[in-house]
Amino acid sequence: MKHLCAPWRAEYFSQKRSECVFCDIAKNPKNDDENGVIFRAKFCYGVINRFPYSPGHFMVIPYEHFDNIEQLSDEAWSEISRYVKKGVGILKTSLNASGVNIGMNLGAAAGAGIAEHVHYHLVPRWERDTNFITTIADVRVNGVPFHPLFIKLKEAFSE
Repeated sequence: MKHLCAPWRAEYFSQKRSECVFCDIAKNPKNDDENGVIFRAKFCYGVINRFPYSPGHFMVIPYEHFDNIEQLSDEAWSEISRYVKKGVGILKTSLNASGVNIGMNLGAAAGAGIAEHVHYHLVPRWERDTNFITTIADVRVNGVPFHPLFIKLKEAFSE
């Protein structure tokens, strides 16, 4: 088996946080561009994923820190749902995505990387955007620079 080195991920693995990364982003709007925040609403915000499954992958995150959706207020759940719906439309129109995977991994057993704070993933997809490399080599290929996608999504949400 071949291994690829991805040194840009070292920052992710070496970060020692005493606080939830999503709560830290929520509390520091002055760092929105640095953190990749693409919108802020009353009950939730959107942030581009620094380690995406595909270019343009972003998350919709409630400000409330819960590890389960049952504790979210109805108002927060409704707003999150509206922004997920809006985000799907933006990915299709702004990035020309042919489809979008949306979902939540609720709990570590379900695959959540940050299980302590629920969040939605929106992953844009294109026809034939994957090939055998993911299956046989456990590798993901991201052929688009991060920052221009961040700017494009942020501008689309501000319209």
